[in-house]
Amino acid sequence: MAGDRADRTGERPGEEPAGEPDAETAEAAGEADQDERARRRRAAKQRSFWKELPLLIGIAIVLALLIKTFLVQAFSIPSNSMQNTLQQGDRVLVDKLTPWFGNEPERGEVVVFHDPGGWLGEAPPDDGGIGSAVQSALSFIGLMPSAEDQDLIKRVIAVGGDEVACTEGGQVMVNGERLDERDYLFPGNTPCGDRPFGPITVPEDHLWVMGDHRQDSLDSRYHQNLAGGGAVPVDEVVGRAIVIAWPVNRWGTLPVPDGYGAVGTAAAAATPAALGVAGALPLVLWRRRRLLNRAVAAESAKVSAPPQG
Repeated sequence: MAGDRADRTGERPGEEPAGEPDAETAEAAGEADQDERARRRRAAKQRSFWKELPLLIGIAIVLALLIKTFLVQAFSIPSNSMQNTLQQGDRVLVDKLTPWFGNEPERGEVVVFHDPGGWLGEAPPDDGGIGSAVQSALSFIGLMPSAEDQDLIKRVIAVGGDEVACTEGGQVMVNGERLDERDYLFPGNTPCGDRPFGPITVPEDHLWVMGDHRQDSLDSRYHQNLAGGGAVPVDEVVGRAIVIAWPVNRWGTLPVPDGYGAVGTAAAAATPAALGVAGALPLVLWRRRRLLNRAVAAESAKVSAPPQG
């Protein structure tokens, strides 16, 4: 019976049943299966990364364009006209968001503006090299300043409606107030430089701009023969320079100097006085009328009183 049982099942006494591996074999098979699944997951992740990379690059470019258009943009300082505030080769970040909310530049701010016409020469020719192509691509998305942009950077001295002047050997005058420029004027410079001017009334929606290095800045003083009389249209302003971003050892902000706090417009100076007179006049008239009524009442009382004695 034992031999018959062995013939029917294909097993012999003392042998392990077929198809039932031992524990070590099962463990090895399980580890091999896990390794295979891990390899497949890594391969899938790599394929997924390379598929998503173009999308990530596209999103990054779109965000950079939005930031450049609406928020901030990098500009390179091409000359010494803003020394010592800015040095040639500095990179500044320009706030482009504020003008979108209708806030016009204020006195004392450093602004970047497009050439209003005739301030700069022709743009430098493109050499067609790889370096030029790379710079053009990076400047397009706002990661590098453009070599072709016809932009300038100066300090706002006066705004629309202001009267600005500077006599030889004197200080810049804005609405009759002397401008304190000691915080930023280049050492050894005079406020007028070699070009006294004015008095000039700045047209509305225009700016009178000057470089901090007065002896080395072709600013509003030198373009009075052009449209606007040397003033720059507000519409040409790209934005306000807010920070020096490069080189690292020159990191810093570009605040409005304290000297501009005392400058007011002629209209602003007259308005409080006019409002004071307008407010006081009714009060004075009311008081005079009240005193007059009291005097009349006193006289009437005297006349109507019976004689004594």
